Amino acid sequence: MGSSKRLISIDVLRGLTIALMILVNTPGSWSFIYAPFRHAAWHGCTPTDLVFPFFIFIVGMSLYFSFKKYDTTLTKAAAFKIIKRTILIFLIGLILNLYPYFNFEKVRVMGVLQRIALAYGVGAILCLALNKKQLLIMLTSILLGYWALLYFGAESDPYSLEENIARRLDLFLLGEDHIYKGFGIPFDPEGVLSSIPAVGTVIIGYLIGQTMDFESSLKLKIRKLLIYGSIMFILGWAWSFVLPLNKPLWTSSYVLYTAGLGTLLLALLIYIIDYKGFRKWTKPIVHFGSNPLFIFVLSGIYVKTISYLIKIPVSESSSSISLYNYLFSKVFAPLFGNMNGSLMFAVSHIIVFWLICYLLYRKKIFIKI
Repeated sequence: MGSSKRLISIDVLRGLTIALMILVNTPGSWSFIYAPFRHAAWHGCTPTDLVFPFFIFIVGMSLYFSFKKYDTTLTKAAAFKIIKRTILIFLIGLILNLYPYFNFEKVRVMGVLQRIALAYGVGAILCLALNKKQLLIMLTSILLGYWALLYFGAESDPYSLEENIARRLDLFLLGEDHIYKGFGIPFDPEGVLSSIPAVGTVIIGYLIGQTMDFESSLKLKIRKLLIYGSIMFILGWAWSFVLPLNKPLWTSSYVLYTAGLGTLLLALLIYIIDYKGFRKWTKPIVHFGSNPLFIFVLSGIYVKTISYLIKIPVSESSSSISLYNYLFSKVFAPLFGNMNGSLMFAVSHIIVFWLICYLLYRKKIFIKI
């Protein structure tokens, strides 16, 4: 079986992840969201908390296949490509944070794309520089080392929002004005220190990609993924009793738990798509996965534009509201109610961005970031 066929399931997993990302990032109103589409308040893991780690897990898998032409070794050409892409993705993330007002004095330095850039950059260098045994040792060191940093880095409650060392390091390195404020106090869920365990997520994805490539038999491929996925899921779940599952801190237990679920879902997709041959339903999802970072950036620019720049006058008063709020309050909420209207608002945006993905795919336009 050729590599292209083996990659269909990765494309489907990537497409599902992007579609879910748009769903959870663009509700009609943040006040009306069904529980599965909310992040856990602090500790815990909802379906929404799987979106980002799944994406970084896929980055690791794709890393293995894209660097096969370099014999998965750290050549000068490979290192240059990694560094260039890391800087580009980080800068795009920073520009997205600056848009639309470009207030450099208050700009958030870190963010989703910045986390992807750092995890990819460091993860790619490690994956190409080390062999499988060394990578497993490095992964173990990262997960245990980060746990130790969290545990010994606080005086009383190491995993709390207020006292965790990740927050204190970000405040020291970046300053309060350049950190996310969505938790009520300055704390960045995509901060500098918590990017270290995200490198572990990339490494796991890379090793899973290697496993998929080395096994020619579909049965053995699925069996190994089921075994590895189950081991990681159980280890992450068991570890969570002492080190809570926590997306904002990207705890080591969260790394194993989410990577385990991602691997199990991949095994299921391979079974359905490649082993059983049910492929027709995958086409629209593959379209979504064909330009993932471009669609993420485009959706971010779009949401900010209709939230901050486009205002609609309200007839009963002299004030105006954003186009984003107008669409929800004047179109979707009256049609479907608050909760379902908020959901349908998000679903409508999935459809719009799928159409963009479909047109790009049909014209064979793949925008590499």
